[in-house]
Amino acid sequence: MTKHDHKPLFIVSNHHTPKCGQPLALNGDEPNTYHSYFENSCGEQSIFVYNMETRQAVLWCGDAGWQPFPVVNGFVEGLILSSEELVWLQACLDAVRGTGVE
Repeated sequence: MTKHDHKPLFIVSNHHTPKCGQPLALNGDEPNTYHSYFENSCGEQSIFVYNMETRQAVLWCGDAGWQPFPVVNGFVEGLILSSEELVWLQACLDAVRGTGVE
């Protein structure tokens, strides 16, 4: 990737109340890492991160306190996802397939 322009491509703020916890701040330019953002029809925000070196996927959801939840074998341990969130998660997993996703 060439570095022609260092302007942010995408900026979004936390839409959850303070009682949902402190949101994470990610560097979308982190090497060997896939990032994906999703907001469902209720305005609940989620972030998927896959590290290509460790082959680990993690999901953060604002309505779940912005805590990391591991993604293992296509499932998020400790969370119940809506059908639209499951479709997004599958798209994330499809995007990283071939990079060693577990």
